[in-house]
Amino acid sequence: MTSSQKNDELQLIRDAATESEAFGQLYERHVRKIYSYIYYRTSNHHEAEDLTARVFQRALKHVANYQDKGVPFSAWLYRIAHNLVANWHRDRGRRPVVTLEDHIFVPGSGTHPEQEAIAEEERQTLLSAVQRLPPERQQLLILKFVERLPNAEIGSIMGRTEGAIKSLYHRTLNALREELSKNDVDHR
Repeated sequence: MTSSQKNDELQLIRDAATESEAFGQLYERHVRKIYSYIYYRTSNHHEAEDLTARVFQRALKHVANYQDKGVPFSAWLYRIAHNLVANWHRDRGRRPVVTLEDHIFVPGSGTHPEQEAIAEEERQTLLSAVQRLPPERQQLLILKFVERLPNAEIGSIMGRTEGAIKSLYHRTLNALREELSKNDVDHR
């Protein structure tokens, strides 16, 4: 985001405290990403729609209190979404399921059926390994690979420093690598 775009967004945020049209513009800019994030954390379209609406209701209620801390406004929205999703999971007493089917190992057209079958098996193996990770690590992978956010913004969303995110990312990839290696040995 350029400094001009950042200044425009900050002005829009200030205006949103008193003007519904300004908040509507913020909503339009961010609703798809927030919905997508929530959907990947809940695996349920209806719950994602409801929780997305609640994110923006809460944001509207508190936008006058928003303070620029050097990270994008979207990080504030993701933090609200994270808290609502965490409460949603806690209320239901179950572990979140991450569905990344459309984002990992999608076979290309023109491949041979055998190659597509191998790619599908690899994709399912990876998805299973990701789903066995703790929720915090699943969240990191969603923000990094689905939402394509930078480490600083992920840190802001998850309430950690950028260095802590890099460390968690490294440990998560090592855990996945170890899990997938163990799976390879089991299938031999």
